[in-house]
Amino acid sequence: MTLAILCSGQGRQHRDMFALTGDAPEAASLFAHAATLLGGRDPREIVRSESVEAIHHNRIGQILCTLQALAAASVLRDRMPDRLIVAGYSVGEVAAWGVAGLMSTTDTLDLVARRAEAMDAATLHGDGMVFVRGLPRDAIDRLCERHDAAVAIVNPGDAFILGGSRATLRALADEAKAMNAARVVDVPVEVASHTSRLAKASTEFRDQLSHFAVAVLPATGIRLLSGIDAAPVIDVKTGLDKLAAQISQTVQWADCLQACMESEATVFLELGPGRALSEMVAGAYRGVPARSLDDFRTLDGVRAWLAAHLELQF
Repeated sequence: MTLAILCSGQGRQHRDMFALTGDAPEAASLFAHAATLLGGRDPREIVRSESVEAIHHNRIGQILCTLQALAAASVLRDRMPDRLIVAGYSVGEVAAWGVAGLMSTTDTLDLVARRAEAMDAATLHGDGMVFVRGLPRDAIDRLCERHDAAVAIVNPGDAFILGGSRATLRALADEAKAMNAARVVDVPVEVASHTSRLAKASTEFRDQLSHFAVAVLPATGIRLLSGIDAAPVIDVKTGLDKLAAQISQTVQWADCLQACMESEATVFLELGPGRALSEMVAGAYRGVPARSLDDFRTLDGVRAWLAAHLELQF
């Protein structure tokens, strides 16, 4: 049996996102380190007390989402099988490198903070993203060409995240609705991630990556996927190049999920926050067990579900 671990991106932060991981002793040092990146404030207190808008600010959001993935992995590590596929959605790809063991967890948090800072510095005021479902790719490409936007993420089922300026995205959204798109909604982020508008951030982040210790190869049995082409990371230098390029290139998430299936993933667990990735799996691959940490009330519930579906004896 092979478990696919999915590390979530931004957009689904909420006040209870650390309900299962916040008090876990295995994750205590991670929460303490994250606090040093958040002005000394406890991230658990931040999500409980700050507004929804505040916890979706780019830097805070990236740190919170990465912290959740790393904390969840640290708590569940002893329940994971030897064969593991790890993939991350947007900022979740940085978390995936930490979950896969190629970077230390504290370095992963430090890097994601620097990633966010590089993106903020390169971002034009008023940039953002919009989600469009239900139009074919050629229609999406024509919309982007007319409205100076770009495809940022390709999801299963004709679902796309598009990036650009909010002003042009509003016009694009109106046209997509007129074309009978099934769903068109703003994405609660402040940057046009995964588009050429952030080329400078890719360059800056690649330089930052060169200053951190990274394992030479993934551990035996662990397959880590690159977001821009769904290829497994075999050569770490090439993988780091892709990790930096991902900031300003389209994320092929539908291909990543297909690569998980082709690598014989039998169970998918999303580390959260949110359920977006596990719901994509359920929609694209009927009958494949796929859950998010947010689906469970207790860690024991997560462990029992993993044991049942992976047929492991603990």
